[in-house]
Amino acid sequence: MNIVLITTEAVPFAKTGGLADVCGALPVQLANHGHNVTVLMPAFRQIHSAGQPISETDISLPVDIEGHRWTARLASSTLPDSEVPVYFIDQPDLFDRPQLYGDEHGDYQDNCLRFSFFSQACLQAIERLKLPVDIVHCNDWQTGLVPAYISTRFGDYSWMDRVATVLTIHNLAYQGVFSKHLLPQTGMGWEHFRPDELEFYDQLNLLKTGIVFADAVTTVSARYAEEIQTEQHGCGLQGVLHRRAASLTGIPNGIDTAIWDPATDPHLVANYSISNWQEGKASNKRDLQETFGLNPTADAPLIGLVGRLAEQKGWGLVIEAMRHFLSTGNPAQWVVLGTGDRRYHAALSRLAGHYGDRLGLHLGFSDALAHRIEAGADIFLMPSRYEPCGLNQLYSLRYGTVPVVNPTGGLSDTVVDATSQHVTEGTATGFYLPTFDTYGLIEALSAAFSMRRNSPEKWTQIIQSGMTRDWSWGRSAVRYEQVYEKTSARKHGALRGH
Repeated sequence: MNIVLITTEAVPFAKTGGLADVCGALPVQLANHGHNVTVLMPAFRQIHSAGQPISETDISLPVDIEGHRWTARLASSTLPDSEVPVYFIDQPDLFDRPQLYGDEHGDYQDNCLRFSFFSQACLQAIERLKLPVDIVHCNDWQTGLVPAYISTRFGDYSWMDRVATVLTIHNLAYQGVFSKHLLPQTGMGWEHFRPDELEFYDQLNLLKTGIVFADAVTTVSARYAEEIQTEQHGCGLQGVLHRRAASLTGIPNGIDTAIWDPATDPHLVANYSISNWQEGKASNKRDLQETFGLNPTADAPLIGLVGRLAEQKGWGLVIEAMRHFLSTGNPAQWVVLGTGDRRYHAALSRLAGHYGDRLGLHLGFSDALAHRIEAGADIFLMPSRYEPCGLNQLYSLRYGTVPVVNPTGGLSDTVVDATSQHVTEGTATGFYLPTFDTYGLIEALSAAFSMRRNSPEKWTQIIQSGMTRDWSWGRSAVRYEQVYEKTSARKHGALRGH
């Protein structure tokens, strides 16, 4: 199939979150499966520090918005270790900025204009490059206008008749909501500003626009696909998503197994595989303890946490549970890598000041240290309030580090709870919080500590079961292929019927 993937982020060119990992890896896997894939994204300032050569083209893309002509030029590159082309919409006034979507003062005030322009320029790029296209795969609110443009034949390009559109929701919490007075910037007429299309509580909602107009909608785990149709997790769009349920599919993200592989990871002091993981993890645990000044004991369980220090990630519960275990003299050790909410910075710093022999803290981010924590920790803790997919639990499984998670979203889909039945069957790969509160977190960690100490053969089985699971992008790419094929067939069937 001929696939055009439109995104604002793709590793290594620009990244703020998991969207970039998906859009950097999925196109390469699809190309490896024989598909013709092209990526379109904005020429953000970050693309020039990605280490990939970028070439200019002689193609210009003029877009008229509210009487003003904005003109972009196309630049080009390829995704690393592939021949997948990436074309950048280069409009410096809109995209050459320190950050992608906003600064310390909040979102950029002209984001509606920026991504309306980007979406219209992408349509022109498909036309000017004469790209063969069967599927246009859009991602998140920044590209939500594209399915609407194609459905309403905005620009009236001939290829719009045959193309099917897919929209992937990576995190429903971010929707691109703007004042209705900005609707003219989109180029869509006021006849579309109604509850079943662009309107959202008298405002303009670009993610809702994409959900309504796309031929198929996907999100990043099967459980999250169910959760976002509920009031608790639907962020106001649960009704819209419920109406699209027949065209909504959850596909877990994959991981780059060339980068996240304990057998070849250059960041580790000792590489290992499932055949010698005991020795490898022991060496990496000692290295991690020495790095953070923790007591160099093999017996104490070492718990790793990596990521944003935010309420969504359950940090209120983590700090209370951590305080409980540290103050009662429990030998468990903790290593934290991340940055985020200042109140969590302060609370963790206070605890590290009192319990420096059992709590190692790095307030910042280091890719190398993230790899070392995955390899050196015994347990990885992810008590997220909600988690569309999650990647760290997948890294943990591959590195023989047992995840303890809140069973929500992708965490529920990728980690098998250590119930007595699952342990007996040999399918358990981690532990669930029984309740989403401090007591539930303490109970789950205590169960993990107990099994590690008292039933080492069961603990070994859980580790090895996790290490043998396949969470590579090849697996996920097959699921996307199935969505593309089904959506394209449905679209062409509808056209023939018409």
